[in-house]
Amino acid sequence: MQFSDEVKDDLHRRLRRVEGQVRGIQAMLAADRECRDVVTQIAAATKALEQVGFRLLAAGLTTCLADPERAAADGYPVDEVERMFLKLA
Repeated sequence: MQFSDEVKDDLHRRLRRVEGQVRGIQAMLAADRECRDVVTQIAAATKALEQVGFRLLAAGLTTCLADPERAAADGYPVDEVERMFLKLA
């Protein structure tokens, strides 16, 4: 499935943010930060990564709905995209 440059740029930006959060968590552990603070940051990073998945699938679902025959021919029928979406939910 092909995504627009705008979608890919957004996904890359989100992933860089998650990467920064994970590095921050590593630094917090190295600095012996409080458990509750670390857990809060882990929850934030998890939520941010979930949002990457939802953004990816939302763009894919939009593509599938716009041209379902082409999406199916590319190996992404609407029901398959729906199954992927439900994996994240």
